[in-house]
Amino acid sequence: MKVVITGANRGIGRALYDSYLARGETVIGTARGGKEGMVALDVTVPDSFATLQEAIREDPVDLLICNAGVYLDKFERLEDGYPTEQWADTFATNVTGVFQTVQTLLPNLLAAKGKIAILSSTMASHTHAPGGSYIYRASKAAVLNLGRNLATDLAAQGVAVGIYHPGWVKTDMGGDEADITVEEACAGLTQRFDALSMDTTGAFKTWDGQRHPF
Repeated sequence: MKVVITGANRGIGRALYDSYLARGETVIGTARGGKEGMVALDVTVPDSFATLQEAIREDPVDLLICNAGVYLDKFERLEDGYPTEQWADTFATNVTGVFQTVQTLLPNLLAAKGKIAILSSTMASHTHAPGGSYIYRASKAAVLNLGRNLATDLAAQGVAVGIYHPGWVKTDMGGDEADITVEEACAGLTQRFDALSMDTTGAFKTWDGQRHPF
């Protein structure tokens, strides 16, 4: 099985990368600057996708994991924060970058009748609105909507799309007070990706297999 993971140099992405390698899968990870032998990909730079295309060529891709993401507005204040550039940078990574990754690898995914796994967040849900983090919440809601509509459009071609809340994870983004470890999140997510099929395409699920409200 060939697996492609964006943002694979740290956090959940790195754990997934190592996990699939340990399973004996063929894994291509991406990172800004091509760190540690990974494919150089900055999902905010359109021209960068040519490097990804060159690395994979016409090889079928069985699983694309859209993991690359940023959370830039964690400590912003409503009164004087949330600058315009944060909106642009966040959406370029968390939304447009996901779409362009899928678009770039679409022929490879179609060739394998592969799967697309998009990491969103519980912060995307209409049931979770405690305030703050407006940019991150909006971007994760947007990519949730993107994933659901990709699932609709790709169903007839046999490509399943799943959207996932990875949990509140102890990473640089999640912080030390988070609920679960990277290893726990990775173990749960790989099980979810294995189970993804045309019967469950378009679903929003948690790392531990629960259906999440949109």
